[in-house]
Amino acid sequence: MSVLVFIDQAEGIIKKSSFEVASYAAQTAKILNTTAEAIVLGKVQGTLSSLGNFGISKVHTIEDANLNHFDAQVYAKVIADATEKSGAQVVVFSNNTTGKAIAPRLSVRLKAGLVSGAVALPDTSNNFVVKKSVFSGKAFAHVSIKTAIKIIALNPNAFNIVKEDGAAEIIPFSTTVPNSRIEVTATNKITGDVPLGEADIVVSGGRGLKGPENWNLVTDLAQALGAATACSRPVSDIHWRPHHEHVGQTGLAIAPNLYIAIGISGAIQHLAGVNRSKTIVVINKDPEAPFFKAADYGIVGDAFEVVPRITDAIKKLKGIS
Repeated sequence: MSVLVFIDQAEGIIKKSSFEVASYAAQTAKILNTTAEAIVLGKVQGTLSSLGNFGISKVHTIEDANLNHFDAQVYAKVIADATEKSGAQVVVFSNNTTGKAIAPRLSVRLKAGLVSGAVALPDTSNNFVVKKSVFSGKAFAHVSIKTAIKIIALNPNAFNIVKEDGAAEIIPFSTTVPNSRIEVTATNKITGDVPLGEADIVVSGGRGLKGPENWNLVTDLAQALGAATACSRPVSDIHWRPHHEHVGQTGLAIAPNLYIAIGISGAIQHLAGVNRSKTIVVINKDPEAPFFKAADYGIVGDAFEVVPRITDAIKKLKGIS
């Protein structure tokens, strides 16, 4: 019996969410009095033994040309084989785009119960119960998994990374990798200093900025903070900003440590995509803006006056000219 965690990577770089799920898997393994192991598909930059610093004892690796492009069906088959061969009874994913695609397919293959959107370690005092977020973060549910193999998809930024001293054993994993039925004809990459889904800090703008020519208020503050930029749906719909920056119920759901909303009223659809943020700061000149009810901190004022002053203060604090 062990806990197996899927290490997600992009172009050889391990994602921040993978360190979160590694720590979560290690703590789960301690609760179950067992060990935490990882599986890595494809070639990864750096030394995988360093995953031992997050509580992982063994890393199962497999490199195959059919794994170079993500195919959820292929990945699910390989992870199912690894689960069976390693004897894992708990499999952990990040509840990101990749995890959401693989976990349900793996659940069907292994006839395993799945809890997606987990926000806490499992409670084993009475069976195996996992707390999860429901209704776009407005409530929680406690779900009991009774199958022999259990699958958990952890919400990003729901569990702190726990580091310790250790080195993981690297074990090459051999299995038959099926040919992908997906043909990649082109790859269009989104460039940027900080990937939005992995960002600790996000600065977002809405229609209160009045036009795309004023977007420098968002980008200047983001650069000073080392943050990613985002926008509300109306902003992307009227093409002020590209759609990949749209956060909300119909866009990207994010969970940064700090979310700064500038000129966004805070409709419920937008809040559904950002309410898992650890701290929300709202800047809006309308004191009745709904977003203030969800904010940890709020500034009632004109963004064109407030934001440049905040940016200048941060630059001065950091010694940025």
